[in-house]
Formats: sequence, C-alpha cells, structure tokens
Amino acid sequence: MNVRPLIAVLATVPLLAFTASWWASEGGGPDGLRAPTEAARASEQRADSANSAEEDFRIARQQMIDTQLRRRGIDHPTVLAAMSEVPRHHFVPPTYADESYGDHPLPIGEGQTISQPYVVALMVQLLEPTGQERVLEVGTGSGYHAAVLSRTVSEVFSIEIVEPLGRRAAAVLEQQGYENVHLRIGDGYEGWPEEAPFDAILLTAAPPRVPEPLLEQLVVGGRMVLPLGDYDQELLVLTRTEDGFERRRVAPVRFVPMTGRVQEGSS
Repeated sequence: MNVRPLIAVLATVPLLAFTASWWASEGGGPDGLRAPTEAARASEQRADSANSAEEDFRIARQQMIDTQLRRRGIDHPTVLAAMSEVPRHHFVPPTYADESYGDHPLPIGEGQTISQPYVVALMVQLLEPTGQERVLEVGTGSGYHAAVLSRTVSEVFSIEIVEPLGRRAAAVLEQQGYENVHLRIGDGYEGWPEEAPFDAILLTAAPPRVPEPLLEQLVVGGRMVLPLGDYDQELLVLTRTEDGFERRRVAPVRFVPMTGRVQEGSS
C-alpha cells in the first residue's frame, strides 16, 4: 500500500488552514493581494469625490467663458485662456465655492469682495497684454485677479493693504504655483518704487482720485485700468503719452473703496 500521497495531502491541510488564517488577519484575498483597508477605501472615495468636484468646476468654468465672457465681448485669446485655466473656486471661502463661477461678486472676508468674472476679464483685456509686461496691481484681495494677470503678462507685483487678506492670498498663490506673482503687504498709494516703472497698472479698489505716485510709475505708452470715484464710479483707462495722459471712460461700475492714504482729505 502506497501511503506517501496520503501523507502529503494531510500535510497540506494545516498549511492551507494557516494560509487562510493569514489572509484573513492581513486583509488579503485568494488572488494573493491584500484587500484594501477601511482607511484605504475611504481615501480612494475621497480622491474620487475630489476628482468629480474638480470636473464639475471645470465644466462651470467653461460655461462661464461661453455665457458670461464671450457674449459680452471678451475675445482676447490669452485672457480667455487664463480665465479658463485659473481655478477661481480656490480663491474664495469654501462656503462660496459652489458660487465661484456665478455672474456676481462674492465676499472674501474683511469687508472685501472678489469681482465677478466678467469684470476681471474686462480689466485684464483693457490692458491689452502681450505677455511681456511687468504689471503693478493695487489691491490683491483674494489673489484671483493676480493669478489671471500672471497668465497673460511676464510679472505681477501686487500690493494688499489688509494684512489677513494679503497673507491668505500669498498662501493660495504659492500653493497653486503662481511663481511670477510678487506680493507685499502695505498701502498701494505709493506704488512699488523699487520695481518701477511698470508697463501697466491695475487697481481693484476705487480711489476718489488717481494717486499721483502711480501715474509717475507708469511708462510712456503704458496703461492704467482703474475704477474711479466715491459713490458714482467709472471704469477708466489712462494711457500715458509724451505729453501727459489720455483718459477713456469704459463703463459705470461699483467697487469697494481704496483705503489708506488716498482717503486723506477726500471728504
């Protein structure tokens, strides 16, 4: 009688039992791979959810381009590309993320707002960027306008007078990789003399009058785009010439007032 095969089978049984027990304790399966833990499954679900949300935001951003910008005359290719690329929802408080691409401004804290997408695109388009400009922005706010600008020009120098906003914007801009945006906390009335002159200057808050130091920091042929006025405001384009400045009125607007030194003696 040949008993060796029987012994071999009996010897295999404990091994199979041990292997099954090890699979169970280690979260494995019959294919030899470990089954995902609860933490791993939760992580995968979060990643899937984040990817789905980003896709939703991408679709909303494209709808913004088609319905809010193109239909109102925004046609500069670089500006449209920038508005399509920059994730506006990262620059607003999380509670307003779902409204990021709506046709209206949003609060960003400290009594300040982020302008509606169309106004941002219009102001950048009015600068007529070629990609080579060094631009001064007065009023960083959320950092969104600076981010859009950075995708249409060479360098952006942005000043924010409200320190918490400036620090928050700096963190988001760094996190999102906008390396050609330079930010400082301070009063934008004096501009940024160390980096002047600038090819263009953009103000995102309305002064009661144009700050003289900013005019001096604009190159001949350069443009300044700004809202001007107290209650009744106008969006203007000032172009510096050899003889002074040419002024073009664009549209009535409503911006938060520029604060700081520019308000001294304005009342």
